[in-house]
Order: sequence, then structure tokens, then C-alpha cells
Amino acid sequence: MLHAALLADPRRSVAPREIAAIADRDARENWAAMTAWRDRLLAHRTVEAAYLDLIRTGVGDTPPLFINQLVHVILRNVLDGCEDPFVLRAAELFFRPQRLTVHGGSLIAADEETVAGASAQPVSPLVAMLGLPAIGEIAVLNDDNANTYWERSDRFDMALDLTAGRRALAALGEVIERWIAHLAAVRAQVEPLTEAANVDLTWYVGLTAQATAIGDTLWNGEELGQSARERVVGLYRLRLRDRTGSDPIYLILAMTDDRMLRMKPQNLISGLPIAQLEAVS
Repeated sequence: MLHAALLADPRRSVAPREIAAIADRDARENWAAMTAWRDRLLAHRTVEAAYLDLIRTGVGDTPPLFINQLVHVILRNVLDGCEDPFVLRAAELFFRPQRLTVHGGSLIAADEETVAGASAQPVSPLVAMLGLPAIGEIAVLNDDNANTYWERSDRFDMALDLTAGRRALAALGEVIERWIAHLAAVRAQVEPLTEAANVDLTWYVGLTAQATAIGDTLWNGEELGQSARERVVGLYRLRLRDRTGSDPIYLILAMTDDRMLRMKPQNLISGLPIAQLEAVS
């Protein structure tokens, strides 16, 4: 009944009693989440504005997968016209969990869902090295195969070299710049650092939960243990272009103990010292 009513009138109000009347508990939760997002979306002019409101007021029970899908949609607008496969692949870190491994002195990130897919035998040397099954061929993005990204992007089967000083971390910095400009209407310069010398964490933003914990440790003047140091994937210096003379903001990217990387791009909105945020119209 409710489904048919909303098909006829998608903007129709839904009373709590209508959801409570649904027999299946999972279905009730799904309907509650869906209608809550629909109501939020209807209250704003754009998906971006609704996303900002969600981040500002708290995500509550919003499923993390749904938030990742929102980020994916917004990035389609953020990166419209971008023709750099390294930037586009780096943007996948915003909404796709990554499995990291060290190979030949390089830090390689592969899409977690892709490398964990079921298959009889691994077909890629990278996946064989990870010791995981795969659903298709995985290659590390480089200058020689970058032109194949366009035909493979929806399969999420290209790995990324996140080694400090190489192209991917700089590409991720560009995504961060574009994300902030698009959502907060603020111009930022994001510089990847190859070492932490002369870094004063006057202000910092953790791009993952683990990175926030590392920043908190350093902020409190405590020494990082070796395990925490090894979890750091990247460090950036961010400067707000319209605020000359202001202290730099440091962005920390870190993985879990089991080498998973789950970015929280919402921290780039909630964690920056910006008094007023404006979504794009």
C-alpha cells in the first residue's frame, strides 16, 4: 500500500504509523531511512545541500553504504570534465574501501569489494600476492595503462600506488581541493608531504577514524608508537587561499591494523575552520 501510494505521489508525506505497520523489521528500518533522506532532500535545492545538512546535524542511523553512494553521486558533479585517470581513481577512495599492501617497496591500494570477490583462482599477480580471490584482472594504474581506465572504471579493478612522493597522493590532493571548493565554496591548496619535518599540528583533520586517533595522540604531545607510524598512508598541508597568513591545516590519511583504508570525506567539511559553508546551487 505505502509503496503504491509513493509511486503515485513521491512527495507524499509518510506518517510514522504507516512505517510502524510494516511487519518485517528490516523493511521498517529501510523505509524509515529512505523516507528520512527523501524528506531531507525535498527540503533542499540540491543533493549537495542535503548532504551538507546531513553531515552538520549528524548522520545518526544513516547506513554508511548509503553515505558512500551519496559521495559517489556528488563526486560525479565535482569531477565533471576531469580527464585525468589518476584523479578519478584517487576519488574512488572517497567512497570505496581499499585493501592496502606493500609490494616491492610500494604501497598499493586495491578495491576491497573487487579483491574479495569469489573466483576459482586468482588471475592477477597482485591479487595472488594479497592471497585473496578475485573476480577479474587487477592492474596497478600507471602511465602505460592509464588510457584503459575509462573502460574499466565501473569494474573498480585498477589498483593505485599510494607510495609517498608518487602521483596518486598528489591526485588525491586535487580531489580534496575540488571537493572543498564544490561543497564549501572555499578555495584550498593541498600539498602532499613526503616527510613530517617541521609539522606543527595547530589544526588537523583525520581523513579516516585511525588518522583522527593519530592526530589526537600528536596533539596531546604523546609519542606515536611504531605501529601507528606504519599506519600513516599520507600527510597533506592545506592552506585556505583566501586566508593569507593563517596557519596551515594538516590532513592525515591512515589505515587500520589490518591494512584497510576507509576514508571519511565528511571530515573535510566538519573539520575545517570555516564559519559558513555554502553548497553549490
